[in-house]
Amino acid sequence: MSAFPIVSGPILLTVTLEQGAGFAARAAEGTLLAVLAILAFSIVYAWAAQRFGMALSMLSALLAWGVAVAGLKALPLPVEACFVLVVLALLVSPRLFPPLRSGDAMPGLSAARPAGGAAASDLPWRMLAGAALVLAVSYGAAAIGARLSGFFAMFPVMSTVLVGFSHVRSGRAFAVALLRGMVYGYFAFATFCLVLSLQLRDGSVATAFAAAFACALAVQLAVKRLMAPAAPVRPAAVK
Repeated sequence: MSAFPIVSGPILLTVTLEQGAGFAARAAEGTLLAVLAILAFSIVYAWAAQRFGMALSMLSALLAWGVAVAGLKALPLPVEACFVLVVLALLVSPRLFPPLRSGDAMPGLSAARPAGGAAASDLPWRMLAGAALVLAVSYGAAAIGARLSGFFAMFPVMSTVLVGFSHVRSGRAFAVALLRGMVYGYFAFATFCLVLSLQLRDGSVATAFAAAFACALAVQLAVKRLMAPAAPVRPAAVK
C-alpha cells in the first residue's frame, strides 16, 4: 500500500492540471521530503503504542508529523538531495522501531493485512478520507503554495485509518509490525516523487506520470526480491 501514491498521486495529477507542471514539480519535491515526516509519524506511533492506547498513540504520531513538516518545509534542498536524504532515512528507520516485547505475538506472513472483517469495515473510511484529502489539497493548492501542497499530499490519512483500525482490532504488535513493513514500500514511493518532479520540468504530463509509475514499480519489485527469504538449499541426493 505504501509503495504507490494511492492518495498523493491523484492530488499531484490534479495540481498539475490546475496549476501547471512547474507548480506540480515543486509540489512533488515537497511530497518526497514529506516521507521523512511519515517516518516520524510511524516511529512515534510505534513507541507511544508501547504505553498508550490507539487514541493517545495517534495523537502523538500526528503531532510528530506536524513538527516534522514545520521543520522540513523550509529546507532548501534540490530534489536529488531530498531523495538521497529520504533513502538514508529509510535504511536507518527500521532500526528505530521498538523491539518486540516478550508478551506480544508477532504477526506472521498471514497477518500482512487485517482480518477480512476489519479490512471490509475500514475500507469506506479509507476511501472517504482519501477523497477528502484530494479535494482539500487540490482546492487549497494555490493558497498554500507548491511545497506545502506537496507535504499535505503525503498527510498520513490512509495510515491513520488503517493503523488505527488494526491497533484496535488486532492489537499493538500488529499495528507496529504494519508500520514497520510499510517503510519498505516508501523506497518505491520516493522514486515516484523523484522521477515525477524531474520529468514534469521537461516532458509532457502523461510521460512524466507514466515514467514515475514505471520506475516505482521497478523499485518495488526489486525491494520485494531483496527482502524475500532465500529458498532452502536441498542436499544433493546420494547416488
